[in-house]
Amino acid sequence: MLKNLTINNFRCFKHFELQQLGRVNLLVGKNNSGKTSILEAIQLLCSKGNPEPLLEAMTNRGEYFWSDDIKRSRRERELDICHLFHGHEIESGSEFSILSSNDNFQDKLFVSIGKQPIVSRTDSEIESDESASVVEEFPDDLIEFVFKITWTDGNHREGWKRTLSSNGGLSEDYIRRWRVIGKPSKNAAKTQYITSSSLTTTNMTELFDQVVLTPEEMLVYKALQTIEPKIERLASITSESRRYLESRSGFVVRLADSDQRVPIGSMGDGIWRMLGLALSTVSAKGGVLLIDEIDTGLHFTTMEDMWKLILETAKKLNVQVFATTHNSDCWTSLASIASQEQDTEDGITIQRIEPGKETGVLFTEREIVIAAQRGIEVR
Repeated sequence: MLKNLTINNFRCFKHFELQQLGRVNLLVGKNNSGKTSILEAIQLLCSKGNPEPLLEAMTNRGEYFWSDDIKRSRRERELDICHLFHGHEIESGSEFSILSSNDNFQDKLFVSIGKQPIVSRTDSEIESDESASVVEEFPDDLIEFVFKITWTDGNHREGWKRTLSSNGGLSEDYIRRWRVIGKPSKNAAKTQYITSSSLTTTNMTELFDQVVLTPEEMLVYKALQTIEPKIERLASITSESRRYLESRSGFVVRLADSDQRVPIGSMGDGIWRMLGLALSTVSAKGGVLLIDEIDTGLHFTTMEDMWKLILETAKKLNVQVFATTHNSDCWTSLASIASQEQDTEDGITIQRIEPGKETGVLFTEREIVIAAQRGIEVR
């Protein structure tokens, strides 16, 4: 479990630290303070050898452009890598790092921009480093930038290195090819990321297939029943979900007072959001759950039950949770749950992110409860 997090030169952060992290951590702060960037940093750190979260994060933010691939006579999408770096600019030597630690280990993600001579090579040949002395012998028009990621976990190290285009973009094809030839790292933590727009039907179906007919399936029903107690069963309809990927037609439920199958999409945003939260929590067993704007689609009356369910499941399945919110009802509901907990090192924290400050403002369980009782605003 992550206890401390340090970010250097990543997105809006020149240097930033979170300390004394707990089992459940709620990130609060003004718009554009960097809360989502922290979730992305944790996801990249935990991916350990898998570049796919990079593609997901940059695609969600629209950080890409289209270029013409002359060799293949087609347009190609490239990730605009500069936006990952503080200041939105890159040059040879640009770098950022993300580190986490607890009493037993330290994980590190290090990303850098280098340069090498332009030569004909295969993907496998790209992995070899070029010495600076060799690069200096070539004119600028024969030099290309290289994007390199290194994950370090104790004595274990994994790397991923690819060339950038003349426009400073990283071809999406590099990452898509990794899906075919890449091998998951044994050291990578299970990580589930829920954006503010919730999960897609395809994501939901895949996660549900993993928990159906397991003990965790009942936790999913329990979550849905916090909003609609009449729900008895849930089923996925694979053919429908494949046909309408962006719709909510992939699931049906059975209610206690009806014999009809009710499409889950007809039951409102809250049910869909709660289903995503429940499926992601149980699927992150032994890993990390990241939730952007956790209260999206949920009425304030359901938030205390939501937090109770997430905390109980996280403890049972050894999941560490990081979530963001702008909602006062969200953090005060968490305070209500904190008041029922024993003050432990791996319990609940609120971390306030303030622009320009290098350390998050920590509120422990006890401080969260006191703030709620006295009407002190922590957002």
